[in-house]
Formats: sequence, structure tokens, C-alpha cells
Amino acid sequence: MRSLAAIKFEEKRSQFYAHLYQISHQDEINEIVTLHRVQYKKAAHHCYAVRLIGKNGNFEDNRNDGEVGHPGRFLMEIIKRNKLESHILIVSRIFGGVKLGPGGVSRAFKEAGNGVIELARENGNL
Repeated sequence: MRSLAAIKFEEKRSQFYAHLYQISHQDEINEIVTLHRVQYKKAAHHCYAVRLIGKNGNFEDNRNDGEVGHPGRFLMEIIKRNKLESHILIVSRIFGGVKLGPGGVSRAFKEAGNGVIELARENGNL
């Protein structure tokens, strides 16, 4: 696993920590999610999308981790739109006390996901 970029995005006092990793096999997914559960202990949700395209077959998965608005699905759309084929995009949310609703949550996860990919591109990691 190789960390490509990380950002913090805030929306109505909620904090969204987005990370993009390049991975080579499925075993790294649990390792990354566990790392985020430790790193962001106050986060109630760790949503992600992962896509691995290779000679051993294709694997795609996304998880909402109980969050409203299906953010995992939106993170997967971001991965596909950017043609990422060996990556996991994970966003951890720390609730800030103001409910965002399903639409607001989805928009915030999209902003965080797009932001971390943009930063990875700016840094020459994509």
C-alpha cells in the first residue's frame, strides 16, 4: 500500500478526512480500514470504495459503514471517472453536531473524494 494524498474537508462542523492509496491486493483493504479506525477514533463512519483491475481478475467494492446517502457509491463513481484501477479511496467522518441529511452527506463525501484525487494529481502521484 502506498499513500498518495490526504486532505481534511469541513462541512457544518463535521470533519471529513479523505485518503487515497494505491494498493496491489485485496488484503490491504482491511489493513487500511483498521488504520483509519485507529487514526480517527472519533469518526463514526469510515466509508470507502476500492477498485483492483488486473491479470488475477477484477475486484470492486464500496462500503457506507452505516452512513446515510450511500457515500460509498459516490466514492466509487469518483474512482471510475478518474480511471483508477488499483486504488482505495477512504473518507472518515467525525460528526460536528449539525445533521447534513442524505444529500448534504453525499455532497460532502464527493467534495472530500474529489479533493484528495485533485491533490494527488497536483503532487504528481497520479
